[in-house]
Amino acid sequence: MDRRNSIKSIILGSVAGGLAVHGCKPEDEAKAENTEVLQGYSYKYGRTPKEKERIMELEAVQFFNGHELGTIAVLSDLILPSNDKFGSATDAGVPNFIEFMAKDIPELQTTLRGGLMWLDHESNTQFGTEFKSSTEAWQKKLLDTIAYPDILIPEGERPLEIQFFSMLRNLTLTGYYTSKIGLEDLGYKGNTPNVWDGVPADVLKQHGVAYEEEWLAKCVDQSQRGVMAEWDGNGNLLT
Repeated sequence: MDRRNSIKSIILGSVAGGLAVHGCKPEDEAKAENTEVLQGYSYKYGRTPKEKERIMELEAVQFFNGHELGTIAVLSDLILPSNDKFGSATDAGVPNFIEFMAKDIPELQTTLRGGLMWLDHESNTQFGTEFKSSTEAWQKKLLDTIAYPDILIPEGERPLEIQFFSMLRNLTLTGYYTSKIGLEDLGYKGNTPNVWDGVPADVLKQHGVAYEEEWLAKCVDQSQRGVMAEWDGNGNLLT
């Protein structure tokens, strides 16, 4: 299993474990929320008025400068490059996601900006050029020194540059696998019903059993998926 597939397996496990059940809202209330528009609000999906105002507030300011965002773009693509089917982290808008998260969670800012400064300092010291302008081989050589933390040392006690790369790697994966491209890469379909067409024929044959044609017609007919089963007073299936 390659690195990208390993990451996908981890993410899928996290998604499966993190699904939540949300209560339904009355239809009129849902319509009112979906049609409410704030001036300057650019997203189409549902948010509460307070959430919309918060998003607009964060989008109105800039935290990272152009050089920093360029470095983040290089880093995120080193972490998750494109493959023959799906785009890279920057194709999924990861740098903008990290910019947003840095503004939404100010506690991230010192580590992120400090780590970017460390990268440029080390790159200039070792290779005579800023990190994003270095060759990929030099970039990876430098990242190898901070990408594998000692798990016996608590994260808060690790050097800044190691905390930085762990944070940036986590943000890159989160940003990518919650984007349209990332969800397509995962093959995640959301909360959709399964289609069950019975136990596979080879398994039935292996155990020497078979479905009765009458029950197949009643229970494994996908054209009847939307029909509720009905039973008589004796517990016999009617439809």
